[in-house]
Amino acid sequence: MKNIFRIFKYIKGYKREVSLNIVFNLLYVFASLFSFVIVIPFVSVLFGIIKAPAICPEFTFNKDIIIDYFAWNLNHLSLEYGLYPCLAVLSGVYLVFAFLSALFRYLGMYFLAPIRNGVIKDLRNDIYHKITVLPLSFFSNKRKGDLLSRLSSDLSDIEISVISSLQMMIKDPIMVLIFLIALIIASPKLVVFIFIILPLVAILIRKIGASLNRNSEKGQKQIGTVISTVEETLGGIRIINAYNAEHLIRKKFEGQNNVYTKLMNKILRRRDLSSPLTEIFAILALVIIVLFGGMMVINGEIHPGILIGFVLLFARIIAPMQSVTTAYYNLKKAEAAAQRLYEILDAPERIIEKPNAIETILFEEKIEYKNIFFSYIEEEGKEKMVLNDINLEIEKGQTIAIVGKSGAGKSTLIDLLPRFQDALEGDITIDGISIKDFNINSLRHIIGVVTQESILFNDTIFGNIAFGINASLKDVQKAAKAANAHSFIEKLPKGYYTNIGDRGLNISGGERQRICIARAILKDPAILLLDEATSALDTESERLVQESLETIMKGRTTLVVAHRLSTILNSDKIIVMDNGEIAEEGTHQSLLNQGGIYSKLIALQTL
Repeated sequence: MKNIFRIFKYIKGYKREVSLNIVFNLLYVFASLFSFVIVIPFVSVLFGIIKAPAICPEFTFNKDIIIDYFAWNLNHLSLEYGLYPCLAVLSGVYLVFAFLSALFRYLGMYFLAPIRNGVIKDLRNDIYHKITVLPLSFFSNKRKGDLLSRLSSDLSDIEISVISSLQMMIKDPIMVLIFLIALIIASPKLVVFIFIILPLVAILIRKIGASLNRNSEKGQKQIGTVISTVEETLGGIRIINAYNAEHLIRKKFEGQNNVYTKLMNKILRRRDLSSPLTEIFAILALVIIVLFGGMMVINGEIHPGILIGFVLLFARIIAPMQSVTTAYYNLKKAEAAAQRLYEILDAPERIIEKPNAIETILFEEKIEYKNIFFSYIEEEGKEKMVLNDINLEIEKGQTIAIVGKSGAGKSTLIDLLPRFQDALEGDITIDGISIKDFNINSLRHIIGVVTQESILFNDTIFGNIAFGINASLKDVQKAAKAANAHSFIEKLPKGYYTNIGDRGLNISGGERQRICIARAILKDPAILLLDEATSALDTESERLVQESLETIMKGRTTLVVAHRLSTILNSDKIIVMDNGEIAEEGTHQSLLNQGGIYSKLIALQTL
């Protein structure tokens, strides 16, 4: 339950609402208590269960004196005005207390609403913020659908199971406690029977709760698998259709969905068992109280009115006791969801900024990779080495091409420079200063990135090019012209204010890539990282994109991950990666003359 209690810490930001909620719940409980208490003396006198004393006793806080005091006054009023007018007055008083009880209950829930929604809002904000600052290695072992499940299904489960239980967890325990105090005052002997029954209930609840927690954890993981399958289907629907694999993917989904449904049936059946169990034990306790209480009345140990009041009050707390157990089961069910959320919130931020980090970066000389080692943990828990003792110097203004087989570590090498990930050993410096000494935002401000996948957002072309930059339409148009994108943008229905849809799918691949290049041009970075920016394009689109790249690369220090010969020939230096190491280094011609890995790669490409 520790993760649930951690969620409750978010309530600290709503102290005013919490205080008002508690106050109105207390008022509700007292109003409910008094609405029952005032009925007891009247019923006792009305049916002759209690005889009024001859003289009105002086009022004191003693249960026997209170009964005699009300009995004398009610008897006096009934003799003077009759029983019916007394009943009418008492009914009016009861209605007043019932109205106050309902009003206070509503006000308690009124001030609970901002707590409930605010805590979920704060939790959602924290999770989203955490996702944006975690290193890329965190996501390499996580399925996108599973992460989406945590932000949707798990968070929804927290809202339903935990936050919606706040009213029960605040109001009902207070009600049970205060009513129990009233019962103890009425008859300590009869309360003993209640405390004999309660431990039995607690033991059963604990056993069922443990089972509920285990199945809930399995259920949360399973719904993550289901959502992952949906996400994969949406992303690969073209391939599914092309290979007539609809029945296979449908069978896979239905199997996963059936497993989830069975788990949810177990969870709901166990959770729904809480209320009937509590009710059965409460009624058992009530029967025992009536039997033993009746004997005590016969033996003259308590007033009959005390027994009536005791039975009424105990019957009144059965429902709150059921709510308390239901709330407990809800918390146990939500523990698995909370654990999955805190796997994200507690994930180590390996990209940590130093205090008083350097804000201004004057890149004037060179970038150096010094004895760089990098590895990541695979799903099986095994460590996989990606970069092994990398040493590299890049002079300002140089274009460095990085080539090699897939999995050689090319993309990881350039990801370390903007600190998308941090090396496990070694250091990267700019003009002799470690990049870890720089402010992360300042470091990334001087670096532009264009990747193989055109990463665009469901926004206008203007919004995508000016993403993260305060730019005018004129500035955006200038960048688009430099990227060979202005002509096709002008032909769109709304020009630069045309929405390009999810991931920019309303335009072609070459057009998407040119928008990404325009975004990098507008940023005007000193360092440019190109990760296979033309590999997924047709010949015509590649030519236009290559022209755009040549424009943006002028006067900039550029690291190019590339396979195609057209992006390698004019590089100042070519780095050949193999199994996480720099196997060869030199110009195009010098590497060809060596007859090594590079020459073989070029030969394969020119066949």
